[in-house]
Amino acid sequence: MDNKSKKILGTFISMIGTIQAAVGGTPQFPLDEEQRYQFEIIGNTLQAVGSSLSAEGQGSNFMGAVGEQIQAIGNSTVLVGLLIYKRKNSDIEERVVISGNWLQALGSFVGLDYTGNENISVLESNLGGILQGIGNSLQAIGGIETLRPNLIPFKGVGTLGSWIQATGSVISFLVEISDE
Repeated sequence: MDNKSKKILGTFISMIGTIQAAVGGTPQFPLDEEQRYQFEIIGNTLQAVGSSLSAEGQGSNFMGAVGEQIQAIGNSTVLVGLLIYKRKNSDIEERVVISGNWLQALGSFVGLDYTGNENISVLESNLGGILQGIGNSLQAIGGIETLRPNLIPFKGVGTLGSWIQATGSVISFLVEISDE
């Protein structure tokens, strides 16, 4: 598989994963606790696999590859936190998930194109990455709110972050297929 195909497939898998995790993390959807858990596990697994595949498809774009790898590590960290949750150690679980979300945000920002190239596809790609980074940051802040209630006045910040991240991943996928 060539690098472009790896990037397209990786961003597609990541997009499906971010949407699935966002659905699982949205309290307004009629899912029971186990269904939410499964959506989040599968969604974060897909994101980790997609980011890993995208990293491999970056070719000579070193910072893009590093950013994707950091995101994959972040998703893997979230998975560890979710698996700890199954053992009902919610404080540790939440801290690990928060760390994973911060890592994903870091990876999103590291992977941006800082070359000064101002063509539309680079700008759109950066927009997708920025939205993903903002979304992950809001998810981490939502986790902090879970640990420290009443710290943040807006209670849906984590859910909002999930959907902002999903929007960014859709934009990133659309940019990849439009470059083809």
